[in-house]
Amino acid sequence: MPFNIDKFVASPSVEELDSLKKSEIVKVAKHYGIEFQPLMRKDEIKRYVLEYLVDESILPSTVLETAITVPTDNTFELKRLEMEMNKEIRLKEMEREREREEREREERERERKEREMQMQKEKEEREMQMQKEKEEREMQMQREKEAREHEFRLKQLELGVTKGSDPKVGLDTGVFDISKHVKFVPKFQEDNVEKFFNHFEKLGEQLKWPRDKWSILIQSNFTGKAQEVYSALSIEDSKDYDKVKKAILQAYELVPEASLSLIFICQQVHTCLVLNGICCTPNRLPQIRQLDSHFCNSLNLRQQGPVQI
Repeated sequence: MPFNIDKFVASPSVEELDSLKKSEIVKVAKHYGIEFQPLMRKDEIKRYVLEYLVDESILPSTVLETAITVPTDNTFELKRLEMEMNKEIRLKEMEREREREEREREERERERKEREMQMQKEKEEREMQMQKEKEEREMQMQREKEAREHEFRLKQLELGVTKGSDPKVGLDTGVFDISKHVKFVPKFQEDNVEKFFNHFEKLGEQLKWPRDKWSILIQSNFTGKAQEVYSALSIEDSKDYDKVKKAILQAYELVPEASLSLIFICQQVHTCLVLNGICCTPNRLPQIRQLDSHFCNSLNLRQQGPVQI
């Protein structure tokens, strides 16, 4: 049924006004001469119409209490400000979120680089360890090779094999095998060289070792100064057991010539001290203290109390 403006003006009511469309409410507002903006919402125009009817005492004031509240211009402004603030808050939150993500990304990148550096360091350490072990193995192999070559040269020397000779020469069962007898050579003792030679010579006689092989047998157990002395000998002298023994004993000052020389020196020192009225004791003279006890005892020095020299 079409809207009849005259019928509404004749009997206006809130119920009738609520049932109207926006175009129909616009007609009512124009009929009463109410000013409004065309772009205003239906509820806003309806609010203006109700206020006009109340002001004109056409409708009671109570209708405004139950009517829909229409936002004023200030309400719209507050709403706009609220929306802008919310937008700014969201923007700040988004910025903080980006900053947090950036920090987390940088932290992950830093941890990744640290892991890579640690892995690289561990890799280099493993490579260094492997290289060290390789060098040690090579050195060990070289030492074993040199030992085998040395043993082979000794075997050649024992069997009389020389360059260009027939390798089968001297391999008959009657040849003296040094490798089978060297294990019987006693252990060399630098603090008791004479005892070592005496022991070795007794074994040589008992086991019937050829005397021309003694120097080869005995050198295998030399250590320290004895090894240095043997290495310094000429090839001919190193084959002569007596020359080897004499050189070793002389190095340890155990040959008669060395003993007599030391005794002479001690006698000269003692005589000089006695002539000057000074009593000497072995523990007061470094030269005498270094001599063997049996040399010092042969001097018959007076044992008296300590004397300030």
